[in-house]
Amino acid sequence: QVQLVESGGGLVQAGGSLKLSCAASGRTFSSYAMGWFRQAPGKEREFVAAISRGTYYANSVKGRFTISRDDAKNTVYLQMNSLKPEDTAVYYCAARMASFPALTSEAYDTWGQGTQVTVSS
Repeated sequence: QVQLVESGGGLVQAGGSLKLSCAASGRTFSSYAMGWFRQAPGKEREFVAAISRGTYYANSVKGRFTISRDDAKNTVYLQMNSLKPEDTAVYYCAARMASFPALTSEAYDTWGQGTQVTVSS
């Protein structure tokens, strides 16, 4: 089973960009489908993006966020552009041992600790 550590969060003004990274331990990283989720205060955790052979995005981030992975570095990324205050949340990286990703948090069995993203208006 992999272990996940996110980094790259921070405070940014609306319209700015951030790139999140999720480093995974283990030698079978390429066998995992990876996802990014986020949770804002008082709200449920929601799907943001996922990647296996293809990429998948929530409608709210499509065209602004890009998920990618580097299996040689055991890392998945989330490039976030044109950030909005409503993107403010704790962002979590998640992994599932499958060849295809899922859009629900229940389908993932390994989670990182989360990284805070705050977008000021």
